[in-house]
Amino acid sequence: MPKNATRARSALREAEMQRAQQTGFTLVELMFVIAIIGILAAVALPAYQNYTLKAKVSEILLATDSCKTAVSEAYESLTSVTFPAANNFGCESTTQVSQYVASVQTDANGDITVTATGTGNSGIDTKQLTLIPASASGTQLTSASVPTQIGHWICGSAVMSPSTTITQAFLPASCRGS
Repeated sequence: MPKNATRARSALREAEMQRAQQTGFTLVELMFVIAIIGILAAVALPAYQNYTLKAKVSEILLATDSCKTAVSEAYESLTSVTFPAANNFGCESTTQVSQYVASVQTDANGDITVTATGTGNSGIDTKQLTLIPASASGTQLTSASVPTQIGHWICGSAVMSPSTTITQAFLPASCRGS
């Protein structure tokens, strides 16, 4: 066999062996992928933490449901003489109601105030979420308004009295800016 043919075969085998050794990712490519994953995690983690805090505040809002029913019934069926006094609607609790609710209270107008606890965030813990009964037009109702129908509940208002003190960013969309 000629020498040139042997050299060509040898060179071909070497090229095939080099190609076989170069399969997979290089170190630079792997570092690039890890950097992208790190950047995505840095963006996603705070968003996930905010999501979990909003879910906890939603649970706090759910604690008002039984009181909303009791206050609505009082507004529709009672008179100003028979309207319940503060914390006398039958739905209040001064002991811890759930993992995130320290207490539920009402005032003489049926405003419901829930005190938060156990979320691990200073913008929520020990703060209050208040629901205020309002007419369909948005006017705040009082015990002098009975008998009437509650059109909706004002939630998350920092300008009305009593006010919500939980940080607005953590309130559900239905409570922000109302």
